[in-house]
Amino acid sequence: MPATALHCRICETQHALEAVGTCPRCFGPLDPVYDWDEVERTFTREAIAAGPSSIWRYAPLLPVAPAAESRLAPGLTPLVPAPRLADALGLGELWLKLDTANPTHSFKDRVVAVAAAKARELGLETLACSSTGNLANAVAARAAAEGMEAVVFCPFDLEPEKLLATAVYGATIYAVRGSYDHCSRLTVELSFELDWAFVNVTLRSYYAEGSKTLAYEIAEQLGWEAPDAVICPIASGALFSKIGQGFGELRRLGLVDAKPRLYGGQAEGCSPVATAFADGGRVQPVRPATVARSLAIGNPADGDFAVAAAHGTGGAIYAVAEGEVVENMSLLAETTGVFGETAPGVTVGALRRAVDAGELGESDRVVLLVTGDGLKTPEHVADRCRPVEIEPNADRVLERLAAA
Repeated sequence: MPATALHCRICETQHALEAVGTCPRCFGPLDPVYDWDEVERTFTREAIAAGPSSIWRYAPLLPVAPAAESRLAPGLTPLVPAPRLADALGLGELWLKLDTANPTHSFKDRVVAVAAAKARELGLETLACSSTGNLANAVAARAAAEGMEAVVFCPFDLEPEKLLATAVYGATIYAVRGSYDHCSRLTVELSFELDWAFVNVTLRSYYAEGSKTLAYEIAEQLGWEAPDAVICPIASGALFSKIGQGFGELRRLGLVDAKPRLYGGQAEGCSPVATAFADGGRVQPVRPATVARSLAIGNPADGDFAVAAAHGTGGAIYAVAEGEVVENMSLLAETTGVFGETAPGVTVGALRRAVDAGELGESDRVVLLVTGDGLKTPEHVADRCRPVEIEPNADRVLERLAAA
């Protein structure tokens, strides 16, 4: 394992590889430091190709050692072409990264696998988190696979499908009377009192690194070429900024020649990062009121870093009208056969905004992240289900078709 320490992004202090969520000196975020001589020796195309069909093929650039026995391993999800959606939007080449193929059908399986490996290393027996749903699913499933306890804190009015897909694994669910931001503050307070592995608090430095594997996979699946642009939803901002970091690391190692432009999307009802990008200021907390519940983080921990990533790659971050989110879910499904949840509906909206602004077009190769499964939020498209009732008689069907 080439990770050697944790490094504060703000004051640059280094800390031991322990369960510490923020820098004790300035409360800044912490990132793992890697032994780049070792990484250059072990992180090669040949070594990666010979590795497991999961995120652990990229172990030299992850801050934990892979388990001897890989259980429920996420990653290496399909990257599929979407020519009909590309034509509809006026793009030259569009690919969908289907993280719905992960064990609990979202990208959160990546980050939880890394955090859980660190928890086992530290001897912790309970995985815990605050969640808007997908993370709860991933934590509960990972704990079940590893023989650990799971405790999750979710907003009390979360979609029932996401609660059920957490409860089935045996997790203890606390339905908090408040928003995700209330859940987050609660878990931060509890992290000082309980000897639990709070994956997105005390283990956040390790957890967030799992998102980089999306960048690694996209590059590998495109024949070790970076696309012109990657389109990504933004909640906390960590996924967005870590994808940028991942492509930067590949470029540092000479595995790709360029970094893609990063385009992010937030629903208008919770768009503090998009607002900060548009206004040129720092991210200011908001009270979420959006259909895109999985992105409803009003005080995003990595929001300013996401803004910096967009600027640094020549991309942008857009707010998508609430009324367009479900429309975009339907557009994605009808043109690609992929049913994404509300977050991909926002991501498609951000792509449409970039095309309308002339930032992306027929000369661009674009990858759009499908981060969560539509079966987790089916109520938003329930009005599209209008079956035609008929008698079990072929003549009646033919008569109806003739009359149409």
